[in-house]
Amino acid sequence: MTDLILQAVYSGLLQGGSYALIALGLALVFGAMKVINLAHGELVLLAAYIAYTVESKLGWNPIMAIPAAVIIVTITSALLYMVVGKIKTNREINSLTLTYGVGVILTNLVLMIWSADVRATSSSWMQEAFVVGELYSMRSEVLFFGVSIVLIIALWWWLSRSWYGRAVRAVSSNRDAAKLMGINPGKTELVSFIVAGILAAFAGVALFSYGVITPAYGGVLTVKAFIITVLAGIGSIPGVLIGAVLLGIAESLTVTLASSALQELAGMGLFLLVLFVMPNGLFGAARRRG
Repeated sequence: MTDLILQAVYSGLLQGGSYALIALGLALVFGAMKVINLAHGELVLLAAYIAYTVESKLGWNPIMAIPAAVIIVTITSALLYMVVGKIKTNREINSLTLTYGVGVILTNLVLMIWSADVRATSSSWMQEAFVVGELYSMRSEVLFFGVSIVLIIALWWWLSRSWYGRAVRAVSSNRDAAKLMGINPGKTELVSFIVAGILAAFAGVALFSYGVITPAYGGVLTVKAFIITVLAGIGSIPGVLIGAVLLGIAESLTVTLASSALQELAGMGLFLLVLFVMPNGLFGAARRRG
């Protein structure tokens, strides 16, 4: 039983890294614009289908799809901002409705282009077992867990050290005051959407490399990303990783010790528990005190 639990925790840890990769883009846009991008999961899914196309049509490893996925998803994300940026009144509610509609459109476009069949990688290299002592995983899971850590560190550095990163934080804190400091809020928000698109592209390729995809999966990804963002606390990038790992381990232990039918319920239960005990998220209150 102990070995089984250790394996579940290990699998949940790796799954949490993948969840963090999916949630990073949503967390960035939510923190910068206070806008919940309900089309974020569909952007991740679009990248996953691009990886599928590269593998099925060209016979390449899915990792080779990253450049194409970054270009296409980033352009789509920028176009999404062009629409969202036009909203001037009741921005939070109106953008919520608009991005939901865009998500529905993207889902149907994916359905029209790639059909409703379930897709998964056939790359033996990605599916090959990776063994650490008595613990087992796929090579792709370990690879993209590492990629997730690298991207989280890179995003944290960008937000804290680069000019545009500091501009994003300034606009998030006080849009009008940022204008007085010479910051263009519209351009800064566009940059945040572009960076979120890049992160979504990596997440989509990772998703295809270790799991299965269907056109209807985008909404599930958005919900998971939103749960992780709220668990972390608004604006906490390291908190995204911790929240994602907690979610991954909770789901993995539930599947191992109870039933796979309860997997989503476990995640929602963890979400509600953390909000009940810490309404500002795991790191939200700490950041405000600082």
